[in-house]
Amino acid sequence: MTKFFTYLAFFIIYGVCTGVIRSQSEKSLSDAVYFLSEYIVSQEFTLLKSSNSDLELIDTLYSKALEYHNGDYSEALLSLTFATLPFNKMPVHLPPLGKVNLHLPSVDETLFNRKVKNLPKKIYFDSPETNFGDKDKVAHFFGNSFLAYNQGFFNLSKFMGIFVELFEASFEVGGGLDERDILTNSLGELFGKELRKNKNLMPSDVMKLYYLFYSVPTIN
Repeated sequence: MTKFFTYLAFFIIYGVCTGVIRSQSEKSLSDAVYFLSEYIVSQEFTLLKSSNSDLELIDTLYSKALEYHNGDYSEALLSLTFATLPFNKMPVHLPPLGKVNLHLPSVDETLFNRKVKNLPKKIYFDSPETNFGDKDKVAHFFGNSFLAYNQGFFNLSKFMGIFVELFEASFEVGGGLDERDILTNSLGELFGKELRKNKNLMPSDVMKLYYLFYSVPTIN
């Protein structure tokens, strides 16, 4: 778990309540998360996994979200952030209440577990060879893309500065960002910014730049 997702969750709640974030459609975030989660566990997506790379699968999810939101890029990125989260609650230390679980926008437990199992996990050349792999990086990427894409519509940097200052002292979240998280966040931010200039850009076009940060050893 990372503080990034805590900040993002509170940012969404605050934004919706104050009108900073306004939906341009009648589809709720909850409906979108359910739709995308059901697609991730669908036979169509499962079949695609057998013949496509995980980066291509991320592009497919992005296209599906755009289709669902009728081309609304902001709502597509927001929905993808929560639909691809590999966890649905976050332990937070909230003085003086102690440890509480922050529930994030998600789906029922059965669908959630099936979704997590089917999420893309091999997105980088150095993704861990485990059942979990880099599943958490997908939400990192889309969350930062959402924030960067919307930055021009309101003073996001100022809001985040105030937001972090208010909550940093009150909330203690376990875990932290590692170097690969930070790189993924940067790539997500780049995608969000460039998407405002080029609507044909796909997530994989930017995620492939990850390889430039590392020197892959050659085999003699």
